[in-house]
Amino acid sequence: VAKEYCEQLGVDACIKLFEQFKSYEGLYFFLGSYLSSSEDPDIHFKYIEAAAKTGQIKEVERVTRESNSYDPEKTKNFLMEAKLPDARPLINVCDRFGFVPDLTHYLYSNNMLRYIEGYVQKVNPGNAPLVVGQLLDDECPEDFIKGLILSVRSLLPVEPLVDECEKRNRLRLLTQFLEHLVSEGSQDVHVHNALGKIIIDSNNNPEHFLTTNPYYDSRVVGKYCEKRDPTLAVVAYRRGQCDDELINVTNKNSLFKLQARYVVERMDADLWAKVLDPENEFRRLLIDQVVSTALPESKSPEQVSAAVKAFMTADLPHELIELLEKIVLQNSAFSGNFNLQNLLILTSIKADSSRVMDYVNRLDNFDGPAVGEVAVEAHLYEEAYAIFKKFNLNVQAVNVLLDNIRDINRAVEFAYRVEEAAVWSQVAKAQLREGLVSEAIESFILADDATQFLEVIKAAEDGNAYHDLVKYLLMVRQKSKEPKVDSELIYAYAKIDRLGDIEEFILMPNVANLPSVGDRLYDEALYEAAKIIFAFTSNWGKLAITLVKLKQFQGAVDAARKANSAKTWKEVCFACVDAEEFRLAQICGLNIIVQVDDLEEVSVYYQNRGCFSELISLMESGLGLERAHMGIFTELGVLYARYRHEKLMEHIKLFATRLNIPKLIRACDEQQHWQELTYLYIQYNEFDNAATTVMNHSPEAWDHMQFKDIIVKVANVELYYKAVHFYLQEHPDIINDVLNVLALRLDHTRVVDIMRKAGHLRLVKPYMVAVQSNNVSAVNEALNEIYVEEEDYDRLRESIDLHDNFDQIGLAQKIEKHELIEMRRVSAYIYKKAGRWKQSIALSKKDSLYKDAMETASQSGDRELAEELLLYFIEQGKKECFASCLFVCYDLIRPDVALELAWMNNMIDFTFPYLLQFIRECTGKVDELIKDKIEAAKEAKAKESEENDVVKQQNMYAQLLPLALPAPPGMGGGGFVPP
Repeated sequence: VAKEYCEQLGVDACIKLFEQFKSYEGLYFFLGSYLSSSEDPDIHFKYIEAAAKTGQIKEVERVTRESNSYDPEKTKNFLMEAKLPDARPLINVCDRFGFVPDLTHYLYSNNMLRYIEGYVQKVNPGNAPLVVGQLLDDECPEDFIKGLILSVRSLLPVEPLVDECEKRNRLRLLTQFLEHLVSEGSQDVHVHNALGKIIIDSNNNPEHFLTTNPYYDSRVVGKYCEKRDPTLAVVAYRRGQCDDELINVTNKNSLFKLQARYVVERMDADLWAKVLDPENEFRRLLIDQVVSTALPESKSPEQVSAAVKAFMTADLPHELIELLEKIVLQNSAFSGNFNLQNLLILTSIKADSSRVMDYVNRLDNFDGPAVGEVAVEAHLYEEAYAIFKKFNLNVQAVNVLLDNIRDINRAVEFAYRVEEAAVWSQVAKAQLREGLVSEAIESFILADDATQFLEVIKAAEDGNAYHDLVKYLLMVRQKSKEPKVDSELIYAYAKIDRLGDIEEFILMPNVANLPSVGDRLYDEALYEAAKIIFAFTSNWGKLAITLVKLKQFQGAVDAARKANSAKTWKEVCFACVDAEEFRLAQICGLNIIVQVDDLEEVSVYYQNRGCFSELISLMESGLGLERAHMGIFTELGVLYARYRHEKLMEHIKLFATRLNIPKLIRACDEQQHWQELTYLYIQYNEFDNAATTVMNHSPEAWDHMQFKDIIVKVANVELYYKAVHFYLQEHPDIINDVLNVLALRLDHTRVVDIMRKAGHLRLVKPYMVAVQSNNVSAVNEALNEIYVEEEDYDRLRESIDLHDNFDQIGLAQKIEKHELIEMRRVSAYIYKKAGRWKQSIALSKKDSLYKDAMETASQSGDRELAEELLLYFIEQGKKECFASCLFVCYDLIRPDVALELAWMNNMIDFTFPYLLQFIRECTGKVDELIKDKIEAAKEAKAKESEENDVVKQQNMYAQLLPLALPAPPGMGGGGFVPP
């Protein structure tokens, strides 16, 4: 009934109804149908509650094991209150949802120990530590707990079990269990940690366990020991090298001796850095124990070395000195240690220099060279000197005296005492640096040291100690053969004026660089010595120059001849010029000027000193040389231009082909020799410049015949017109000669303009007549203008007929009112040529030139003009002129007009010649037309006959052709089928 009406009543209402009547069986069956499809915690709990109250224990156990929807806390409390005889439902709930301590307490309180054993052994051995902890809280007998633990044994997790027992201070309870695990070979760290804690608590020889057991965790056990026995904690930490923990526990308990021993034994740089950190408040206490106990007890060099290094790294020099004194000076096992002695001295050098000398005197087994160098770097010079002296390092010792203490006298005394060559060498170098050249050379000789000869030479030269230098170089020559040494020896001989020794030395075998020595002697004006060297080496060039310096000019010329070098010749030549030895200078100069590159230099040198005549004499002598070249001829020409003008033109004409004309042109231009300059321009084909020079400097340079030859060859057209102006201004009488020469090159229009502007147009009439054939407008107009002015109408008419390129109308207008009738006739003629027919006819009629008027009308081709002229003649009663006009203008006058005018003016007789001519002409034309018509008819008939013949011929060939045959079968299937 509940299932049927639950939808109307609701599940909650049905549950309340069952509970109201305490019908748990009904509720059990009602909820069972909804359990699988519901996740409502209340339904699951009500189902568990109903099943428990109706005795359905198995169903309660199943639901608590499988369901995830019920409320665990509420279910646990219900099951504990229900106290079911079967505890498995409660075990399921508490195991799944972490209520193991509550479960254990419930089971132990209700004396259900077998369920505890079953849960631990079968359900969940991993929760055994929680069970044991709760049992200990419930004061359960230890035997039961031990038995419970042993029953699980290896399945039991040790770490949580130990934690539970340790919380309750009941670790001894696990002694049998742990020993059993160890006997079975367990290496579990937690097992051994727990066993160690038990041994420590029981004080059962814990040190033996801590030092021999390899499996326990040192940090865990050490931490456990700290409050019980710190020394045991130190043992545990040392075994596991737990540096931080050990340092903390020893600092906290003032166990600095143990800490010092551990740190020394550990030999760890990081650990040393930590304990020696300035921020460590216990550092001084630790250092005291290290110095007084730990290191003196140590027998390991590695431990000592690590400690020393740590002190050095921590920058504790004073503490390090204290430490090393304890080790080295107090007869320990390391008293003679080489490294420690070195370190003690080095540290004292750095930290406490007052102890260094004492250590140097007391210690013997240290690195003397290295320590000495460190002492020098630390400015402990006396200590360094003592160290080097103690180890017989005499060179280093004397270097300290020289370089650091700077006491040369002590160094000299030390050198005399040890009598070592190397020591003397160092002393000598120092003396050399201090400028004690003589003393240094003496020391070098005592040291028999030839290695520093370069420095000695330089110092001796700077100090002018050549006498001592000779002694030193003689010693050096015995030990080595160096060109520098032999060269310097010769130089030293020269400086002290021992020329005989130089001659003797160079005759002996030597490796001196004689050329270099000679140059050096020459540069320093030691000419006598240089002369010996140059003569011996046959260096004639240098010898010549040296002899010049000695004023031995003849010998210098002889040496230059042997050298045969342009440079040498020049130097000797110039020296002779300066000394006014011109004969010797000319000998040298003749050998120089044959070289093109040196010629100008010689010329300049002579001219700068005013020796012009001697230079010209030298150049004239050079013309006859076999090797004479263009430069000599050119330079002589330049000299003539400057100093002897009268010889210049002759020289140019004689040697024009051997001159450098451009250079001589520049010289002539500078000296203003215009005639010679023009001649040079012509020879060099510079006709433009030649023409310009002639026109600019005509008083000296102009020659008419020469100028005509020049002007036709110029390239610049403007020069033509410049020449026209030039002749117009200076030589107008021969201007036509020049114009005729240039006629083919001139612009005639421009020439006419020039002459017109100058007002001398008639001056060039011959030229214009000569060029009028070119039919140039300007020329034509100029000549026509001249003809008009001269009233030369014949030449004017000829000019107009032959040359029509001019302003015809302008000329006609200009002369149509001329007083001469012939001039007016020319004007009418011009109008006729220009097509101005009316003006020409009117002008002719005005002057009664009827013939000219009729010819003009005929040439015009204008019928109206011709007929007007006829009327004019009728009006004037000129019957003969009327008849003449009909004949002259025959082609223009219409017959009907002519007959009408003649009939009306009673001039029929004068028209008959015209009429006869006209009738004859018409008859001829008719005859020609008839003849042409007959010939055309004949041609048409002949053409038609030819066409008929062609048609007949075609028809005849068509009859001879065979008839067309049908195609064979199968051949024309795809062809055309007739309809």
